[in-house]
Amino acid sequence: MRNLVSAFFISGKKEVLIIRIKRGKAKTKEVVPKERINNQIDADKVRLIGSDGKQIGVVTLREALRRAEEADLDLVEISPNVEPPVCRILDFSKYYFEKEKKAKEARKKQHEVEVKEIKFGPNTEEHDFNFKKNNAIKFLKQHNKVKFTVRFRGRQMAHKELGYRVLDKLKAELGHIADVDSEPVSDRNLLSMVVTPKKDIDRILAKDAKPAETAVPETLEPAAVAETAPESSQENES
Repeated sequence: MRNLVSAFFISGKKEVLIIRIKRGKAKTKEVVPKERINNQIDADKVRLIGSDGKQIGVVTLREALRRAEEADLDLVEISPNVEPPVCRILDFSKYYFEKEKKAKEARKKQHEVEVKEIKFGPNTEEHDFNFKKNNAIKFLKQHNKVKFTVRFRGRQMAHKELGYRVLDKLKAELGHIADVDSEPVSDRNLLSMVVTPKKDIDRILAKDAKPAETAVPETLEPAAVAETAPESSQENES
């Protein structure tokens, strides 16, 4: 388990707290926490919360520090922007470790949405269309947006309705898992549309992925095998 080591140094007249997070033999990471603790707190009075989480009330800073020292814990300013500031008696190393752990877990759960682009031609064949559509489903499943782009070349520019048909087909076939974020927009030789995954796409895909019940084949009656006795022939020598 990681251990937290706190250290103080004096910068001018200000006391600064440094937290070093130990990770085995790895280099320690030094951070300056946002909370002020113990002698860093400069308010005359504070609203104090005990180590058991119960409200003690408004007391002088000296009284709060005395109570924290008696409990062999720290006085931590958890709400500095109120009057008087709220302070709590607790084990700061344990508090900071849990806070960093929760922040790390929250960062893991965050998903940075990307826009994946898939390109088509106005005359894309069915096989190629389905292949690219399946790629789009994969990107949507990853909770990314998908930008469909139809590129026109040469004389194809005179038939942009073919590109709209491609996008309309995608819109129809992906409508159960995606919403149109940006309707088709024409720009020079390009026609593009952006779709975004539905909020419940995971549930929808999980429902679609349920294996169909396989029909149990009927048991075949074994074919009757007729036993035939070998015919024996005797030649009577006359």
